[in-house]
This record gives sequence, C-alpha cells and structure tokens, in this order.
Amino acid sequence: MTIPDFSNVRLLVAGDVMLDRYWYGNTGRISPEAPVPVVAIRSTDNRPGGAANVALGLAALGAQTHLLGKAGQDEAGEVLERLLESSGIRCTLERSAQRPTITKLRVISHQQQMIRLDFEAEVAAEAALSLDRFQTLLADVDAVILSDYAKGALQNIPELIAAARAAGKPVLIDPKQQDFSVYRGATLITPNRHEFERAVGLCHSQEELVEKGRQLLQSMEWEALLLTRGEEGMTLLQQNAEPLHIPAQAHEVFDVTGAGDTVIAVLAASIAARCGMREAAALANLAAGVVVGKLGTATVSLAELEQAASLPRPHSSTQGVVTEHALVQQLQTSRRRGERIVMTNGCFDLLHPGHVAYLEEARRLGDRLIVAVNDDASVARLKGPERPINTLDHRMAVLAGLASVDWVVPFSEDTPERLIDALAPDVLVKGGDYRIEEIAGHKGVLARGGEVKILPYLEAHSTTGIIHTIREK
Repeated sequence: MTIPDFSNVRLLVAGDVMLDRYWYGNTGRISPEAPVPVVAIRSTDNRPGGAANVALGLAALGAQTHLLGKAGQDEAGEVLERLLESSGIRCTLERSAQRPTITKLRVISHQQQMIRLDFEAEVAAEAALSLDRFQTLLADVDAVILSDYAKGALQNIPELIAAARAAGKPVLIDPKQQDFSVYRGATLITPNRHEFERAVGLCHSQEELVEKGRQLLQSMEWEALLLTRGEEGMTLLQQNAEPLHIPAQAHEVFDVTGAGDTVIAVLAASIAARCGMREAAALANLAAGVVVGKLGTATVSLAELEQAASLPRPHSSTQGVVTEHALVQQLQTSRRRGERIVMTNGCFDLLHPGHVAYLEEARRLGDRLIVAVNDDASVARLKGPERPINTLDHRMAVLAGLASVDWVVPFSEDTPERLIDALAPDVLVKGGDYRIEEIAGHKGVLARGGEVKILPYLEAHSTTGIIHTIREK
C-alpha cells in the first residue's frame, strides 16, 4: 500500500468544534459525603475535540488545514485556538459572548474514566456557521469535510453542500443526523453502524446492510458510503461497483474516542491526494486501528500510518543504546518525518512490571520513546551506597530490549534537565505522584509548546518494595 504525499493537499474542515479536557489523578478512598471515589488530581491535559480534532488529524498527516467553527469568547475558546494554531492549523473561529465553547471534561484515574462533564448551550439558530464565510474559504482548498456532532454549527448543511459542489469541491461528511436527507448531494458520508441503522432500520445480515446502503446511494446521490462497523471493520459502497468489506485492523482497543474523526481525516486527505476510493478507505481503516489503541481524543501521525501499512521506516544503527550526540542527530531525521518524541528518565536499576507498564503507556503518547538513565554514580548519590542494584550497562541493555523503547541514553547529573533541553522532546513523562512543577525540565518543554504528563505506576510494584521483600527472605 502506498502512502500519498499529503503535504500539498489543502482541506477545509467545518463543523462543531469543542475542547476536550482531561484531569488525571489517583483514587484511594471513598468520599464520606457520598458513596463515590475521591480523585486527587495530579495533572491536566487539553485537546481539540469534534471538528477541531478532525483538523488536528489532518495536520498530523502534514496536510494544509483550515478550520471553520464556532467558539465562545471565553478561556476555553482561547485555549482551543492556541492549541490549533500551534499545530499549524489556520483557524476561522466565529466567537460569541452569548454561547460558551463546547467543553467536555473527563476525570481519569488508573486509566479508567470516572465521570464526564459537558459544558454547552442549547442548540439555537445563532450557533450555525456563516454560509458567506464558508463560501469565501472554498477557493483555496481541494476538498471539504463537514464534521457534524449535532451541536448546531451545521444547521444549514444542504446550503453548505450546494456551495461546495458548485465550487467543484468534494464534500465528505461524518453524520450525526437521523434524517440522512440533509446530506443529499454530498460526495461521501461515513456513518458508523448505529448511525446507519438509526436512519434505515436494523440490518440482520451483511446482504441486507449492503442493499439498504445501495438504496441510500441512489436516493441521496452520493458517490460513496463508508460504513464503519467496529470489530467487523468497514464496508465501502460505491455507485456501479462491488462492495468492499475491509476487516478491522486494531490489535488492541483502548479507547474509541475520536475514531470517527481519524477515519474521515485520513479518507479526505487521501482522496484530495488523488487516491482511489478503495485505497483511501483502506488507509482510513488502518488509521482507525491505530487510534483506538490510544487514550482519549487522539490523532495518527504519518509515521504511524506508514508503520500500520507495513512500509519500511528509516532505521538507524544508532537506535537502542546511544550517546547524546548520536541521539541529537537521529532526532533531526525523526522530526523531518513529523514524528512525536516522548521522553522519560529514571534510575531503572531493578526493572519490574510497573516500569514495563509505565513505559508502554508513555510510548502510546507519541511515535518514539527516549529513556534517559542515571549513571551508577548518580544513582548512588540519589538512592544511597547500596544502589544501583544493576550496573548502567546492564540497565541500558535491558531497557533497549523492550519493544516500547526506541532509544536509551545515559546521563551523569542528578537531574536530566540539561539533557532534556538538548533533546527538546515533544512530551516529557514522569511516573508516580509528582506535580508537574516538581519535574526536572518541565519549564523548557512547556516553553517550547510541548506537554508534560504524569502517569501512575502499576500498583503494588516498586523497586523499594522488591528490595524490602528480598531482605525479609
């Protein structure tokens, strides 16, 4: 499978934009006020959601992206616009003092969502996007995505479709309306099975599903319909073509949040890059298999898509245990490919299941993981004369053997702040109960527009606990 060059394609995303907020913490007790868990918040994260996540997915592929949406004149709107612009997305956000930015707040503890809180106004006429502004943006794009979350931005869908088709632009729609007639005349729509059956009725067999899909193609004048079917994969229906059933590609389903955003982003970018419908659908299916393995609203990078397609990725003989100088050079190649670099550090002088689970979770946050390891003298200063348990060479060899780790680099200082500044990771990760301001190197990472995240260790696993158990025996 060939991955097209997305760098020259231009796409307009219009629809319901929102801000997804995540609060992470540990849960250790039940509230005395009510039978609910108490979550001690340790870190927070903000991510573009809805149509904004579609735009972010396009930018992650390297596509030139313009986003048209509605947001409030509030702090959430400022955060959302800043996140988008920092990813290279051109934003036309119609701001309103009367309507807040749609915000979804999720509280996460031990990788489980405890509660979701939604902040939004009722759908009203003033929530609709401006048709005039939409029309002015059409001249500079190759294709259009309408991301419909039924929050009010796309109340005038027929007019938007007509304007785009009159300008000769393909229109792809991620639908939420039960009445599919509002999408008449679009190029392609991407309903999931629930959305499809809500519109046409239950389908008791694959043959019935295909037949009802073909009837929709004819009556709605679509060129194609891509039905996403969860663990059953996808089905592509086109005018005058045999149905294409694509098996699911996910090896691990961790979170389906935003999977539909990824599907339509990759599909539209591929079509704009002149891929055929069948190839574009296959690429979208691969991307969906990647994104459901991530926690929360997420995107798929070009490197991840290439890896999912089993295409060769640049390999360096320096991968594994490296010097700082060699790693700086290797990172230049990674960044040219748009790879997201994650970094963590520690002593790791007695590797245990907690470390392994932590490193696997850290790796999910990006395309490459760097593990910086304290040298033996540094460990002794920090942990006492009886440490390290294993020597530096031994520790680095074991870490480099983990599938989640790309590079292992030693450092001799007690904190890796200088090394972090030299490597400039996109995401800095630390495990345990730290606060972000306590993490060495956090200021530099945040100043460069990166992220700092705290991940919990696996409960009942710690180096100190293992040493204590060994001594007792």
